[in-house]
Amino acid sequence: MTVKFRTRKAVKPGDLNCQYTLFGGRLLSWIDEECGIYSACQMQTKTLITKYMSEINFKSPAYLGDVIEIGVETVGVGRTSLTVACTVRDKATEREIVKIDRVTFVAVNEEGRPVRHALSHLARKPKVDDVPAEPEPNWWARLKNQNWLKKQSAD
Repeated sequence: MTVKFRTRKAVKPGDLNCQYTLFGGRLLSWIDEECGIYSACQMQTKTLITKYMSEINFKSPAYLGDVIEIGVETVGVGRTSLTVACTVRDKATEREIVKIDRVTFVAVNEEGRPVRHALSHLARKPKVDDVPAEPEPNWWARLKNQNWLKKQSAD
């Protein structure tokens, strides 16, 4: 699967560290946000948490005025989770800035407990009694209905 670069960010003065390069914490925040949005869209849920982030390999700095691109691709699907890889590069030079091999997100209910998501049927080892979640055409509207959420968490 090829990485698709979906988000671009401009490095501004407030994003810099004391060495006048992009602050790593700011970049990790952007990565977590973009990977989370991607995962929520894939899993068709708006309630998820970041469970795990593998080794973060900062390969080169980004500087004031640079435009960076954040790319995400799916690398694994679980019953309640989705794992993605993330690459960040400089838009102009395509120089790699950061590579993260695995970021895992877990779909959760209102109580924070893991729940199946729309891609759970693609998980490698489904349980015998597990019935795949069916993506609904109007899933977003149903998620907004609090009564539906309460009913799902009670099941």
